[in-house]
Amino acid sequence: MNSNEVRKYESLDVVVVGAGAAGVGIGTVLADLDFDSYTILERDVVGASFQEWPEEMRFITPSFPSNNFGCRDLNAVTVDTSPAFALDREHPSGEEYAEYLRAVVEFHDLPVRTGVAVESIQRADPDIETSGERTDGFVLHTSAGVIRSRFVVWAAGQFGQPNDDPFPGAEYCVHNSRVDSWRSFANDCADDPIVVVGGYESGIDAALTLADLDREVLVVDETGPWQFRGPDPSEVLSPYTSQRMQRASDTDAPVALEDGIRVERVDIEDGTFVVRGTDGEAFRTRNPPVLATGFESTLGPADGLFEVESGHPRLTDRDESTVAPGLFLVGPQVAHDDQDFCFIYKFRQRFAVVADEVAAGLDVDRDPLEAYREEDMFLEDLACCEPDICDC
Repeated sequence: MNSNEVRKYESLDVVVVGAGAAGVGIGTVLADLDFDSYTILERDVVGASFQEWPEEMRFITPSFPSNNFGCRDLNAVTVDTSPAFALDREHPSGEEYAEYLRAVVEFHDLPVRTGVAVESIQRADPDIETSGERTDGFVLHTSAGVIRSRFVVWAAGQFGQPNDDPFPGAEYCVHNSRVDSWRSFANDCADDPIVVVGGYESGIDAALTLADLDREVLVVDETGPWQFRGPDPSEVLSPYTSQRMQRASDTDAPVALEDGIRVERVDIEDGTFVVRGTDGEAFRTRNPPVLATGFESTLGPADGLFEVESGHPRLTDRDESTVAPGLFLVGPQVAHDDQDFCFIYKFRQRFAVVADEVAAGLDVDRDPLEAYREEDMFLEDLACCEPDICDC
């Protein structure tokens, strides 16, 4: 797990980009397949995105040590681990979850190289020899050298690319992903309401946490997702967050919710922030507004190697790029049939699908993947993901 310098013109079978939940998860499957010519590149440290969460933020999906009874811990990235058991936490913090990921890396002895950033990725020219070998695939220019790889699995995630410029004046605001601690943020605020722009999970989490710190909070959102219920927590608030909202309501917590308002701009007038919405609404506060506006859909250096459809990278039924064969996507940006695989318990079920395709291309024994099928961690038939099948 120590940082290793990439050898110049190194040639590998598989490169995984990113050592978060997705990268560590797919890396573990490759380890189970006895791949010996692969690496996981991480520009920072293992689980870096989780370590950047606000100190008070917790997982909305619960962890429970139920593996022995055939129910996988919702936040596990492997078939044989449970963050609940490892951390003794039901709703771990970001720092705690990063600790779990580091433990998985160490236990499986995954070939993670930290401190190595991928600066660009291109399809390889098969006529160029690298390290005495002639192969198709991709060339990755990294901060530590050049790697040529037959397959690439993009697992870089989104947390490092916040949507922090959604309207004019957004530079006066602070994106929730850039807050280290809501307590410290609240301590620096004036005795005015704090305006949170965005009413999905991150916005409501920020609002409730600030309310717990005795701060008056106003949440503005165009659709008001807190009003709706549904079986898919990708589209509505999770039960964990809804329960927190109910508890806050029962205790008269100072959180106001305004729906039907699309913020158009933020201005500063006489030292006061003015959040301007549709139909002339204006909210004034001496505190910088909080942006809970999500993350960009960009894939960074790999952006040009994926088609985009309905705001998501277009993928084959094996999560492979439709324009760059050999390049796969794992993680929260995976989507199929208008269903987002943005939670760990969703996208982890595609790790074995990707590994199976890579193994087939390299003529590697795929029998170890039967264990993933037996443990319901090999989701090939997406019919079960239809959100309307829940009658409860």
